[in-house]
Amino acid sequence: MNSDTTSLSPDWKKIEWVLTDVDDTLTWQGQLPPETLVALQQLRKAGKKVVAVTGACAGWGDHIAQLWPVDAVLAENGAVVMEKQDGFLTLRSAIPLEEIRSGQQRLKSEIEAILEDYPSLHLTLDQAYRVCEVAIDIGQNRPKLDSRVVDEIVARIHALGANATASSIHINAWYGEHSKKATATAFLKEKGLTEQQIKQTVCYVGDSMNDQHMFEMLPLSVGVANIRHYWQQLVFKPQIVMSKPGGFGFAEFSSQLLAL
Repeated sequence: MNSDTTSLSPDWKKIEWVLTDVDDTLTWQGQLPPETLVALQQLRKAGKKVVAVTGACAGWGDHIAQLWPVDAVLAENGAVVMEKQDGFLTLRSAIPLEEIRSGQQRLKSEIEAILEDYPSLHLTLDQAYRVCEVAIDIGQNRPKLDSRVVDEIVARIHALGANATASSIHINAWYGEHSKKATATAFLKEKGLTEQQIKQTVCYVGDSMNDQHMFEMLPLSVGVANIRHYWQQLVFKPQIVMSKPGGFGFAEFSSQLLAL
């Protein structure tokens, strides 16, 4: 797909669930635009279910789930699900947290050994708030890392037998079978949606390489404008691309969806 479309077709009228990435999709240049929060609130006021599906740490997911107008957060690329039930926030995972943390500690040591070959690189400042993943900062609190170096490090992590994916700001790595796609599918089926309903009533908004399998999963998918940076690298592309970047693009999409 080579989409230059920036407006929604009538098919989008059926959307009941809005799944969205967070970094550089709801945020932009390290900030959360007020337009983002307004858009999220308007979606929920209109009866849409909003779920953040993110590589962000569980600590950040806790903040989003507690304070933002969302219905749930799938954090650390689907390692944990945070959802309010009866007014209280709950956290659950498909694998016991003790087992997840054990794998994380092993991987952390292995990745720190890899980073000895890259003296300018470090784990993210929020690593302490992660329960499953190990994350390397490639552009959040440092200049953007060359994409060739990113690919090299991802390949070295894969060689360990671990999963690794690059977002616009982090390399996220983990042991286990979970992913944004797998956890999102399981979560939606828990809510009673069939495969057909998922494809017809659920959409996804993203901005980078680690969103492409969500684009594959959901025919109704959106890229904010900054996804153009990765366009040639994407195997699976969003159906439409907004004209504005980050949270401004999300607000642009939200306005179009609610106008249908």
